[in-house]
Amino acid sequence: MAAPVPGRCGFFVKKKQRFCKMIVAKDKKFCGEHATMDENSSIKRIVCPLDPKHTVCEDKLQKHLKKCNSREKPKPVYYVQDINAGSAEGDKQIQVSLCDRSRSQLQSLVDKLKKAVEGFQCDLEDRFLSHPVFEEELNNPKNGESAHKHLKQQSSLLAHMDALGLLGRGRCFVEFGAGKGKLSHWIHEALKTSMVCHEHETHNLPNTCSEPKSNDQLQFLLVERSSTRFKVDGKHQETGVQFERLQVDIQHLDLSKVPLLSQQPPLVGVGKHLCGAATDLSLRCLLDTPGLTEEPPPKRLKTSGQSDPAGGDTESSSPGPVLGLVVALCCHHRCEWRHYVGQRFFQQRGLGAEEFEAFSRMSSWATCGLRATDRSGDQDEHEPAEETDAVNGFLSAEERHQVGRLCKLLIDSGRLHFLQSRGFSGKLTQYISSDVTLENVMLTAVPSSSTS
Repeated sequence: MAAPVPGRCGFFVKKKQRFCKMIVAKDKKFCGEHATMDENSSIKRIVCPLDPKHTVCEDKLQKHLKKCNSREKPKPVYYVQDINAGSAEGDKQIQVSLCDRSRSQLQSLVDKLKKAVEGFQCDLEDRFLSHPVFEEELNNPKNGESAHKHLKQQSSLLAHMDALGLLGRGRCFVEFGAGKGKLSHWIHEALKTSMVCHEHETHNLPNTCSEPKSNDQLQFLLVERSSTRFKVDGKHQETGVQFERLQVDIQHLDLSKVPLLSQQPPLVGVGKHLCGAATDLSLRCLLDTPGLTEEPPPKRLKTSGQSDPAGGDTESSSPGPVLGLVVALCCHHRCEWRHYVGQRFFQQRGLGAEEFEAFSRMSSWATCGLRATDRSGDQDEHEPAEETDAVNGFLSAEERHQVGRLCKLLIDSGRLHFLQSRGFSGKLTQYISSDVTLENVMLTAVPSSSTS
């Protein structure tokens, strides 16, 4: 672009190789953010102390701090600091990059890994399913390659939920790491056909109910810490369907204090690509909240001084029981020992925080050698591991790939052990082809007494 668009900022953004698109004031050349570039300007801008990603006029700093989007806001009633974080004991251990380890140290880690996974089923079952609700979209030529691959993943996840008996009304779907909320959107689309009353279905009569029954309600709780654009959950306004979005880190979310769950509906946990520690935080959030794995106890009165964001008193009660969960896993190199739910599993095998930290980094070997040529369209969805962690020269590319897969398997096996300790039967499955995404493993779980 040779010149800025008329009425737009004249600052050239080198990183984006284009001019800034912000609108400028009358007779001005630069927008407020780039006003200091104007030689005739007397305006002095400084970095915002709350967020260094933007600047503010120095003489208007105090006014800006009161309305800055990065200012600390009042915590909602369901915010409980570090409730799902795990124990902080040993959390300050010094991390050592793989490239700073000697060959003998790396070989020792590989030997420990292979010993730890002895007797494991290393080749996961391939089970690529598809849900019929996606048929039209999957055949829509307007969808690009990236969108098509995301649809195939969502389709398989829903089909697996259906096979486990988790798709149904009268429950609340909790989507962790919801992003735009598309997984919840498709669950809703799949359940639209179940709006017919069970009584009319039984007698093969047309649906004449104007309102769904109270036990036929459908709820979606979308948990996402980031402010997300182009959300799809706001488009659902049907009677008998509730969508609620919580902007909170899973680490600090107490489900027992979420107003939407006050009626204690049964819960189903879902997530598409819960990166690293987010999976462990979600498991703690879902399964370590009192009452989630049992029949709902009577409501407990609020603790002294507790109130809702609007200033009224609230009751704190346990949500309903967990019917199951379906989570697509990814980015094991972003796992953290403090948050990891499989610590006891590791310790039973003579492993600890040091080995876990190394194995989580080595897990990136399962995909890092392929990412350069990967065309799955997932690059914007996963944060890549450190390039230096490839440790060039140690093992062949094929051997490193196998070691990376074993690291992922060991970490996920600790999660299965945690699920078992909470009364659930878990399973790891390759739910989609690696041609669609390299992170193609799914974790599913249902109560051990259930049959699928």
